[in-house]
Amino acid sequence: MEGRQAVRELLIAGRRTVYELLVAGDVEPGSTLEDIVDLADELRVPVTPISAGRLESVARTEAPQGVVARAAELPDVELEDLVRPAVRRGGGGPPFLLAVDGVTDPGNLGALLRIAECAGVTGVVLPRHRAVHVTPTVTKAAAGAVEYLSFSLVAGLPTAVTQLREAGVWVVGLDADGETPIHELTVADAPVCLVLGAEGAGLSRLVRQRCDVVASIPLHGQLASLNVASAGAIACYEVARRRA
Repeated sequence: MEGRQAVRELLIAGRRTVYELLVAGDVEPGSTLEDIVDLADELRVPVTPISAGRLESVARTEAPQGVVARAAELPDVELEDLVRPAVRRGGGGPPFLLAVDGVTDPGNLGALLRIAECAGVTGVVLPRHRAVHVTPTVTKAAAGAVEYLSFSLVAGLPTAVTQLREAGVWVVGLDADGETPIHELTVADAPVCLVLGAEGAGLSRLVRQRCDVVASIPLHGQLASLNVASAGAIACYEVARRRA
């Protein structure tokens, strides 16, 4: 885990064991890094000061922001577990899932996960092949969102879509030429899974065929599309709005 916000949320969430914190150089009083070190001390997580150069050599992202945490892996859950009603911020309700179909850019996936967590998504479905997984770059871009989301890694997304439908979840694909405008989606307050396609290519043929609905975001400017994170933000918050 790298980046100040991501590491801070890692410590606050307490979801997984943190083995060590590596902190670069002098920590300025009142800084976010000082707060992180204080949190680590409270949780009895070892803090190791190292040089900025050494930290850069250990880090896997270009800008670790002075802190790297070594922690246990995120737990992986079964797909059927995501379908169960989830408790979010004091309330219960039907599952609100997000699936990504071939997204390969870690920055985009990280942004999507941050958006999803803020919008109330309860679980994320990631394909095992031909897609980016939760890497240090993704966790940094997600700014701590990974600590509050449940993840299911599936062998094939088309099969997972079929399983979700059989479990009573409405599967809504998002594509530029979808037949239903996202603002007219009528199933948003039911158990639902939004499926976002890859950058450029969109939804794969098999996934698209197995969705209950393929929705689109109306565009009124000259550009032909939104990037996957922007499209995901609009779609997630449209579902969240209808559930409010």
